[in-house]
Amino acid sequence: MKASATTEATSTTGEINRRVFLATTGLAAGAIVTGEKNAVAAKSPYAEFKMGVQSYSLRGFDTATALKHTRRLGLSYWEAYPRHVPLGTLPAHIRKQKAILESAGVKLIAYGVIGFDANEAKARQAFDFAKKMGIVSLSANPQKNKATFDLLDKLVEEYGVAIAIHNHGPGALYDKISDVERMVKDRHPLVGACVDTGHFLRSDEDPVEAIQRLGRRVFGVHLKDVLTVTKAGKKRKLFKILGEGDLNVVGCLKLLRKLKYDKCLALEYEENPKNPLSDIEVCLKTVRGAIKQLG
Repeated sequence: MKASATTEATSTTGEINRRVFLATTGLAAGAIVTGEKNAVAAKSPYAEFKMGVQSYSLRGFDTATALKHTRRLGLSYWEAYPRHVPLGTLPAHIRKQKAILESAGVKLIAYGVIGFDANEAKARQAFDFAKKMGIVSLSANPQKNKATFDLLDKLVEEYGVAIAIHNHGPGALYDKISDVERMVKDRHPLVGACVDTGHFLRSDEDPVEAIQRLGRRVFGVHLKDVLTVTKAGKKRKLFKILGEGDLNVVGCLKLLRKLKYDKCLALEYEENPKNPLSDIEVCLKTVRGAIKQLG
């Protein structure tokens, strides 16, 4: 491309018109870069999203097997729960965990769920671990008090690791969208939310509205589906395969795209822990179909 542009920009005296040359080669370079980006996006059925799995979905397997299953599912990102990747800060432990993940071809970008209170030494251990492992966000269940959140403000600033408050359904500390909003208001920009779509549905909250209201403070997403059924006049909430419940998957992804969400998009499947793979494959198919609908 550059050769033809140069030829077109060469005058009959053999001198290159510099202005034309720079313009045409600039366009050519831009086309190459754009083409490369488009090619990268085209390679993934999940487009720009860092589609992964909350490893709790694979809790019926040891770490090595869970990692193999992750790759067989076509995924390369993890939000790990502590049984799969134990929290620790000793250099030998960090090296070992990194080597296990690297050999499996899986990138650990989120971790949790971790409890936090005003104990700084304990909190620093979690942040040290996250920083050394290259973790972007910690899914968290912090105590609802000023001392805890003052500490989190301090540590997210120091470490550059986000706190993503995880909602956990009826009766939990963060049952409603407003529970998270109240605690993150006026806090450091890296103190935000992990939107668990299934647990918000369990709490009769709209996950799409949660993403919209929490906006730039969304640092984690657990894609999970729940179906509301009524039996004998009583409502029941049932965990389902993604696409078979009440979750508006397209609506969630549409908002995440608008937000340019670049953190882990973690599928979490609560059912059938001993043999979840075929169900997870169906869940992932639902995600791919939803992404196609985005255009």
